[in-house]
Amino acid sequence: MCGPTPQQTISETEPGLKAQTTTITSTRLSSVISEDEDTKTTPPHTAHDHDALTPITVIKYIISLALLLFSIVITISLIISKSTKLSSGVSPWLALCVLLGAIVWLGMMEGQQASLVGLTGVVDHLVYKDTHPIAYKHIQLAYWGNNLDRYVTGRQFMVVMCVFIINMCGAPLPGSEDAFGLPNIIQEIFLGSGLAMILMTAMISQLPPQVNASRCMIDFINNYFSLFTLYTALVIEFLGVCHACYLIQYIISLISGKPVKTNEEPRTWFQSIFFWARVSLSLLILGFSLAVTIVALFQGKTTMWQGLPGVVSLVIFFLLLALVGMLEGMQIAFLATSKMRKERRGTSFFGKKTVEVISKKNGQNLPAFLIGRQLMVVSCFFVLARVTTLDVPVGEGENIFGVSDGAQEFLNTGLHATLLMTILGSSTWKLAASAFPIAFVNAPFTYVLLYLGLFLDWIGICSGAWVLARIEKRIFKLELDETYVGTPENPVLSKDALDAMMLSTDVLDGPTESHDALDGNNEAPFDVEKGISTMKCQEAKEEEK
Repeated sequence: MCGPTPQQTISETEPGLKAQTTTITSTRLSSVISEDEDTKTTPPHTAHDHDALTPITVIKYIISLALLLFSIVITISLIISKSTKLSSGVSPWLALCVLLGAIVWLGMMEGQQASLVGLTGVVDHLVYKDTHPIAYKHIQLAYWGNNLDRYVTGRQFMVVMCVFIINMCGAPLPGSEDAFGLPNIIQEIFLGSGLAMILMTAMISQLPPQVNASRCMIDFINNYFSLFTLYTALVIEFLGVCHACYLIQYIISLISGKPVKTNEEPRTWFQSIFFWARVSLSLLILGFSLAVTIVALFQGKTTMWQGLPGVVSLVIFFLLLALVGMLEGMQIAFLATSKMRKERRGTSFFGKKTVEVISKKNGQNLPAFLIGRQLMVVSCFFVLARVTTLDVPVGEGENIFGVSDGAQEFLNTGLHATLLMTILGSSTWKLAASAFPIAFVNAPFTYVLLYLGLFLDWIGICSGAWVLARIEKRIFKLELDETYVGTPENPVLSKDALDAMMLSTDVLDGPTESHDALDGNNEAPFDVEKGISTMKCQEAKEEEK
C-alpha cells in the first residue's frame, strides 16, 4: 500500500511543491515534506576513514601492510622460481598475468555485489540516470525480474573459481617451502598454512572493494567492466550447475511460511521443464559430491588432521558450512537493509541491538564488520579445504566408490568440494538472506557474529585494507552515495517523481463526488521507505481500486 509519510501528506505541502517543480530537476524530500518535531534524522556520512590516526592505528597499518608486502614478495618468488602448479606446468609470466587478472576480477565481483544489493529499491534511481548512465544500466538489468538472485548465484560460483585459480597460480608445491631458507615457523605460518595467499587475496581483491562499495555503490558500478561481470554471472547461472540452491530456497520458504518473493510472471510449461531439469542435474552433482566427501571423511581419506574420528570430522564439516553460510547471509542482509530506517531494520531485541551497533561510528562499523567477516570466511574455507580435499593414492585400488583412476584424479583436485561449498556454504544462504534480509538482521546469532567480526577487525591484521581502500577511492574518484541520492530520511527525488507528486496532489485537491473523498480518504500515493517512485505508487493505487 503506497501512502504518505507518517507525519504529513503531500496535499498539505502542495503550494510549496508546485512552486519548486517548475524549476528544480531534483530536490530533497525535506524541502517539500516537513518533518514532525519528534522525527529524528540521521546525519549524512561525511567521512570515509576507519579510525583517527592514533599511534596505535598507525602501528596496525604499518604491521598489516608489512605482512602484505612480505606475502606478495614470497608469492611472486614462488611463481618466478616455478614452484607453483601453474607456473611449473605452463609459464611463470603467464601465471603472474593470470594471478593479477583473477585478483582484479575478484575485486570487481566483491564490490559489485555490495553495490547491487545495497541499492535495491531504496532510492529514486532516476536521479543518477544522466550522471551515471552505466550504473543505471546495471540497475535496469539487475532488477529486472529475478535477475538479482540469478546474479548472486552465478557470481558466487565465479568467486570460488577465482579463488581456485589464485591458489593454482600462487600456492607452493610440496617441498618448495624450504627454497627460501626461512625459519621453519615462518615457512609453516605463511606457506604451509596458506596465510600468504589469504592475506594477499583478502587485503587486495576483497576487502578494499567491499569497504568502498558499501558506501560508494553508484560510482563503483559505473563502468563497463562491472557491466561485463554482471552479464557473465547471469550466463553462468543460466547453465544450471548451482540450481540446487533454488530448491533449498523453496524449502526454507515452506518452513518459514513466507513465500519467496518474485518479480516475474508464473513460468510456462516449457520454462518449468527447463528449470527443473537444471535443478535435477545440479542435485545429482551435489549429491555425488556430498557422498564422496562423507565417505572420504569416515574412511580417513582426506587431508583432515590425523586422529579425529570420522563423526567429529563430519560435525566440523557441517558446522563450518553453517558458519560460512551465516556470514555470507549477514553481508547480504546488512547491505540490503542499509538504506532503511532503524525501526524497520531492528524489530526484535537482538535486531535492535544489531542495528544500534552497526550504525555506530558514523556508519563505519559496517565496513569494519566486512573486514572481520572476510577473515572468518577465508579461514573457514581454508579449514573446509582441509576437511574436504581428498588424499587418495591413484592406482592402488582404494578409489572412492571404485571409480576409475581418471575420475579419482579429478576428485583429488577438490573441484567437487568447490561446488559443494558454493551451493551449501554460500549461494543458498545468500538467496535466503536476499528473500528475508530483516529476519537475518534480527537473528540472535547475527549479533554474536557481528561482534566477533568487529573484534577481528580491531586486532588489525588486515588494517592495511583501510589504507588500500582509501587509495582506491581517490584513484577512481569514488563519491559517497549520499552525494547523489541523499539519505533514507532526506532522499533526493528526480523531476519525474516530483511531477508525479504534484499530479497526485492536483487529483486529491480537485472536485470529487466520491463518498470516500468526503470522508477524508485522500492519502497521497507515495512511500519513501519502500523506495518506490511516485509514478509506480500511483499505478499501484489505481490497481488496488
